[in-house]
Amino acid sequence: MSDRPAREITMAQALNEALHEEMAREPGVFVVGEDIAQLGGLFQVTSGLLERYGPQRVIDAPISEAAQAGAGVGAALVGCRPVIELQIADFVTLTMDQIVNHAAKWRYMSGGQVSVPMVLRGAISSGIGMAAQHSQTLEAWFVHAPGLVVVMPSTPYDAKGLLKSAIREDNPVVFLEKRLLYSRLGEVPASEYMVPIGVADVKRPGKDVTVVAYAQGVHLALQAARRVAPDGIDLEVVDIRTLRPLDLETILDSVQKTGHLVVVSEGARTGSVASEIVARVVESAWDSLRSAPVRVTAKDTPIPYAAALERAVLPQVDDVVAAVRALVEPTTAGGD
Repeated sequence: MSDRPAREITMAQALNEALHEEMAREPGVFVVGEDIAQLGGLFQVTSGLLERYGPQRVIDAPISEAAQAGAGVGAALVGCRPVIELQIADFVTLTMDQIVNHAAKWRYMSGGQVSVPMVLRGAISSGIGMAAQHSQTLEAWFVHAPGLVVVMPSTPYDAKGLLKSAIREDNPVVFLEKRLLYSRLGEVPASEYMVPIGVADVKRPGKDVTVVAYAQGVHLALQAARRVAPDGIDLEVVDIRTLRPLDLETILDSVQKTGHLVVVSEGARTGSVASEIVARVVESAWDSLRSAPVRVTAKDTPIPYAAALERAVLPQVDDVVAAVRALVEPTTAGGD
């Protein structure tokens, strides 16, 4: 972290600062999305950009996510660095041909003659009662597509540093922002800094159980760590930050120390990022594991509108605590 004084700002403000700084640095950076210019975006992430950079670089788009993504791919192919904002990331379904069939493949299919340095941003996931078509956590779809970089930050510091790295990345980046975290405060340096893509961060060191998480899952894990600490259970919380490429080395180092693994994700369980992490750890560190890894995920169902049902579907702190206790307490009770 920079040695200059840090301020406490929200994740939305941190993302806004990243856009301001990258647009000031590179004239080829422009933003496109619904209501991003005069309104400043649904979550105010693009606030003030229109006044500073004008309508040629801050473009209100019609309600056509496919057209926005297609414009981004085309602009990136001719040397620009577009940032496409989807108000609600669920509507990424309408952009899939442009993102998966074009953005992700042009560099490979051209033999490296062209690249697609675009960022597709969007508010993702649930927790505020927006029901089944506005609450999905779809990051696993993009992790499955070779050619894409996938990022999901958990703190304002990481969000700013990672978005700046994403804009400078020569490969297409899907940058997903948990909407409940937009208002979360955190310390962010006043001076410029970057967070590298593909590098995990140990948010809390510990010795008994490794909890791997990202986005909201990191905060569930940190709360769980505080809950079990009085019982002598010391959690290590690894925030992967970038889902693809995955920093497997940091995860393995932690699992080899603790011998136990819990993975937390708000994505549905089947075919999830959590499943991929468990598979890779089992393949690479089987001998280090003292228990079977555990996934704490959303249930395999559309997200309900009713608050009580939504809460029942999503992973909660209690679920992480229960998973940790199930791994550790039989061991401690048996004197292992």
